[in-house]
Amino acid sequence: MKLTFWGAARTVTGSMHQLEADGKRYLLDCGMYQGRRKEAEQRNRHFPFPASSIDAVILSHAHIDHSGNLPLLVKNGFSGPIYSTPATVDLAHPMLLDTAHIQENDVKFLNKRRQYRGEDEIEPLYTTEDAEQTFPLFQAVPYYTPKQLSAKLSYEPHDAGHILGSSTVLLRSEENGRVVRLLFSGDVGRPGLPIIRDPDPPPAADYLIMESTYGGRSHEAADSVKDKLEEVVKRTAAHGGKLIVPSFAVGRAQQLAMLLKELSNEGRVPNIPMFLDSPLAFDVTEVFRRHPECFNDEARGFTTNGDDPFGFKRLTYIREASESKKLNDLTGPCVIISPSGMCEAGRILHHLRNNLDNPRCTVLITGYQAENTLGRKLLDKWPEVKVFGEPIRVRAAIESLQALSAHADQNELLAWMKPLAGTVRKVFLVHGEPEGGEALQKAIQEEYKVETVMPGWGEKFDLE
Repeated sequence: MKLTFWGAARTVTGSMHQLEADGKRYLLDCGMYQGRRKEAEQRNRHFPFPASSIDAVILSHAHIDHSGNLPLLVKNGFSGPIYSTPATVDLAHPMLLDTAHIQENDVKFLNKRRQYRGEDEIEPLYTTEDAEQTFPLFQAVPYYTPKQLSAKLSYEPHDAGHILGSSTVLLRSEENGRVVRLLFSGDVGRPGLPIIRDPDPPPAADYLIMESTYGGRSHEAADSVKDKLEEVVKRTAAHGGKLIVPSFAVGRAQQLAMLLKELSNEGRVPNIPMFLDSPLAFDVTEVFRRHPECFNDEARGFTTNGDDPFGFKRLTYIREASESKKLNDLTGPCVIISPSGMCEAGRILHHLRNNLDNPRCTVLITGYQAENTLGRKLLDKWPEVKVFGEPIRVRAAIESLQALSAHADQNELLAWMKPLAGTVRKVFLVHGEPEGGEALQKAIQEEYKVETVMPGWGEKFDLE
């Protein structure tokens, strides 16, 4: 087997790793890169290989930084199968359609300005039609079910505990009577998160591709989440402001909905309106409801009792853009949850444009913010940021709730890979910025004495 790292190499987003085995080429993920706009445009629009040369894609989970460039791959000539778990297949449909729709709308908005300035128009990476052409290629592979990819190569998904349907992928190659096992972690979740099950222990492997998003950090304890959320809601409401929560539509939005439901049921937050402003989050929540087999005991408890974990009287799901715009006219305190989680696209940009300069308001960052994203700038307390190209003074309070992170931190990653310490020969760290990756690399080599590398873009390795 041969590995080439094309995405999420010394950076967090754009997961894409090429595997060559048994005379065929496979992609492990095909994600969208997020960061500086010009760099993201260049990376996403141009594949470093002919799309038609790829025989199949194995998708670890549905987050856009892992799945978001699949329609462009298809648009450029890929026609093979896309394998993933049933829940991931169901999630990918609304997510890719939404991503295409956002691109179309954002390009339309930007082209009005470009036309006014006399600049050439730009095109979206792909359209909703391109996304529709991708869906027939998906093939569902349930957890713990071996799938034969070729005569000498198979793969089996295990639960990664990151989001609904997320998987750790075990690939098994057998040539000349010799077996080589490659494990791709995908994104590894944290024990004790709301809704989904804890990550499975990893199966035995000779080589490991492992994420390192929080490789140099430690999270707050997960049991502190409700207390912090309660405090931020109450303080913002007391100031008469809006609590703006950038959120990933998959996983984070549902976690927040369930936590706010619990806080409301317990009488711990004021009786103010709450909104989940995202047609995608609405559709994704419906997918969650269809896959209770992925839930942990707490979430299954709601469904067993005939209750909805993701809905309550004070929470309104908003689909239509016209209803979203009306939120700008609200004068009293409220909570608005809206994608995207890194503040790079979607309705959250409009809410930020309308509220960032209001000192009564609060922006609550609830997940990882990649370098150079608007969310990262807010988290780093930039005094002024640009939204839709216009500078805005940041007067709103900026708060962080990192205990909800769906990514394992350094100690959790070390604990997760411990069962592999006796068998794995080399670890490839991906999906992390250099500082975090280097910290995790050092920790793995000191703890387990296993060779650990951080591959760069385009770097190749033979797995023997």
